[in-house]
Amino acid sequence: MNGDCDVVIAGAGPAGAQCARDLATRGYDVVVLETEAEDEFPKQSNKSTAGTFPSMMASFGIPDDVVQQFTESVVLESPNDYYVQDQPGAVLDFGKFKRFLVEDGRENGAEYRFDSRATAPITEGGEPVGVTYSGSEELYADIVIDATGPAAPLAKKLGVSDLKRENHAIGIEFELEGIEVDHPGYADLTDAMMLRLDHDIAPGGYSWIFHTGADTAKVGVCYIQNESHHQHGRDNFNIDDYLQHWIDTDPRFANAERIEGRQHRGSAHIQPPGQIHTDRFMAIGDTVPTVDPLWGEGIHTCMKSGRAAAVAADSCLKHGQIEPTADNLAVYDTLWHRDVAPNVDTRLLMTHLLYLASNDRYDDLMADLNRFDTDTLAQANKGSRLALAKLLGVRDLPLIARVLRARRDWYN
Repeated sequence: MNGDCDVVIAGAGPAGAQCARDLATRGYDVVVLETEAEDEFPKQSNKSTAGTFPSMMASFGIPDDVVQQFTESVVLESPNDYYVQDQPGAVLDFGKFKRFLVEDGRENGAEYRFDSRATAPITEGGEPVGVTYSGSEELYADIVIDATGPAAPLAKKLGVSDLKRENHAIGIEFELEGIEVDHPGYADLTDAMMLRLDHDIAPGGYSWIFHTGADTAKVGVCYIQNESHHQHGRDNFNIDDYLQHWIDTDPRFANAERIEGRQHRGSAHIQPPGQIHTDRFMAIGDTVPTVDPLWGEGIHTCMKSGRAAAVAADSCLKHGQIEPTADNLAVYDTLWHRDVAPNVDTRLLMTHLLYLASNDRYDDLMADLNRFDTDTLAQANKGSRLALAKLLGVRDLPLIARVLRARRDWYN
């Protein structure tokens, strides 16, 4: 172990930057390579809706000044009904949030090299020992971490990443002003984060309105090109068309206008994780399928994956004689399945059921949620099969059969 640094991380998103924060705090020599130029960061990677919850803010020491709006409830909408649950949250300014993570990491000793695109791992004896970047530049490290998201240039070349195109979810979001957040006939979205299940707006996915104060909100659409998308999608409509269609037809947006420069695009993969590490290497954040498959929440899960990788690296580096082999880094895999994505298989099943259900079934789901106690959704959201069973019935047998067929494709 005699590289240029202890750990090199490709990517300064929430996962990479948090991993760097944790490692630098422990006194390790960590270098982060970020594709974007520093004076524009994060212009191209400002892709998250950035809705999160107090548990993330407290766990990772995130200051209130990166929050656009604190929220008090989560709203689920179907085409003709809605469900409201009291749940404190926070809508972040994602750019401010990312810049905070970078500066905090720097203050603790992390080195950032901007305008530095990681291109490939440097290997010796089949093991990664560093990274090439910005053409011919090289950086050697004891442990290499890929936090570049779905591009995954290091993970793919090491045979770790298995992100499949058919599992690729895409999204677009505008920030709007002039929204009527408390329109008659709809739930009051004042200080709320709302997710809408409606194939007319987002076939095979969902849409959202996250209130950001006064008459402003983040408004977006996300979907995966699954069976529901093929069944309900409009000819020649792309993701932009669906969002514009919603804005044109929903009365809450009748007087709304886009805020200049506040448009975001993003993507993630909704699939089982597969391999996430190997000798001297870990893949974190959206380089593996880390986003919450059910509700699309990615910040907290990415931050937790960065922390899990830092713990795994520390478990080797703090003992000078322990090589960071795949076996010795296996604690990352354990922590990922325990803390980042517990009950991932059940939650993926729930995702399938949601995305492939009909609009009528979405209306019935809202009625069910309003009828049950508030704990039912919380337990289902954690992957409880008993809570999930409460939300299903004989009427869902054809849907379950469709889901089981679709899952065979996901796992093959």
